[in-house]
Amino acid sequence: MIHATTPAPIERPARAPRLSASPAFSPSCTTAARHGVLAQRLAGLALALGLAACGGKDAPATEPQGPAAVGVVTLQTRAQQLDATLPGRTRAYLTAEVRPQVSGIVQQRLFTEGALVRKGQPLYQIDDRPLRATEASAEATLARAEATARTQEANARRNAELVKIDAISRQAYDESQAAAAQARADVGVARANLETARINLRYSRIEAPIAGRISLSSVTPGALVTANQANALTTIVQMDPMYVDFTQSSTELVQLKRDWEAGRYQKVDGNQMRVRIRLDDGSDYPHEGRLQFAGVIVNDTTGTVTLRAVVPNPDGVLMPGMYVQALLPTGLASDALLIPQQSVNRDLTGRASVLVVNADNVVEKRPVELARALGNRWLVDSGLQPGERLVVDGFQRIKPGDKVAPQVVDLNTKKGPAAAAPAPAASAPPAAGQSVDITARPGASR
Repeated sequence: MIHATTPAPIERPARAPRLSASPAFSPSCTTAARHGVLAQRLAGLALALGLAACGGKDAPATEPQGPAAVGVVTLQTRAQQLDATLPGRTRAYLTAEVRPQVSGIVQQRLFTEGALVRKGQPLYQIDDRPLRATEASAEATLARAEATARTQEANARRNAELVKIDAISRQAYDESQAAAAQARADVGVARANLETARINLRYSRIEAPIAGRISLSSVTPGALVTANQANALTTIVQMDPMYVDFTQSSTELVQLKRDWEAGRYQKVDGNQMRVRIRLDDGSDYPHEGRLQFAGVIVNDTTGTVTLRAVVPNPDGVLMPGMYVQALLPTGLASDALLIPQQSVNRDLTGRASVLVVNADNVVEKRPVELARALGNRWLVDSGLQPGERLVVDGFQRIKPGDKVAPQVVDLNTKKGPAAAAPAPAASAPPAAGQSVDITARPGASR
């Protein structure tokens, strides 16, 4: 068997490089090109060194940073009314539970649930037919008693004449007089029974005992009710005005009395002080109330004293059982020193401190004692004096001992130095020969 074989490739000798007379491939031209590249690199290096030398010699030096701008307020004393915020509940001024006074079947409900009713307005009608029958029977009984009384009185008068002439015995006379007196008593009883029957007949129409807003009805027509039953048919509440019952700690009352005795606070309006109401949603109730009385007994469980205020409620905003806050003026501080809450810092132990700027515009850390919070401010007890400049803005840029540039802040408009500082001006085009930092970014700190 004959196998076909593939012939091996023939190796050709390497071709020697051709030396051409072309300028592109001449040795002299290659050397010249290399020399040109080297010259360009040297020129670039010389330029860079020149720029660096020029920049280090001619560029302006970085100006030192000036004092940091901080917002300050000048402390001043003022007369400040002190309020105690106390939790409380609203109570109806009058509450009446409507119950039947006679037994019977309810025929009609004569009111609209949830509506306003006036005093004496009919609410329910009970079947009055048995009561009318009782009234008629009482009238008949009275008539019979009156007839009997007339007969007995006439007999007693006759016997009074007969006993004078000894026509009858003294015993017969006495018995006739007693019978006449008993007849008159029977008339009185009959009249009382008739009046009772008429009253019960009037009770068959149940009327509103007070004016106010009526709640839901617990019975429907056809229901059997009994006299003086435990379950009320409905309830009427008078909500204008309203009571607000709130409590105050006995400890706070004692401390308040001590402050008054020391002359620190002045009393406001005596016992007829005004009471402002704050609703559960945080809004202020538009009508002020008056403190009616303050309790004299301390609750042995909660340690509080109950106070009651009478508050107008012409629009029906307040409803019984609502949670409210009573703002009670407890005194008047004639020289109160108030600082914003944002200026107060506390350490890990809870001690409060503030930053003040002295006469040399140097920041000082000052420990303070705070009495109470009044809105968004603190009432200072000690540690600060009127006329001092208190730092309220720019805390992140300063520390105690730094020299600062104080700027007055208007807390009413909430404009501080940071908000009032103008934006940095755009950089001007560089002058001829001035070096330019091409790595700088817009807004980068210098």
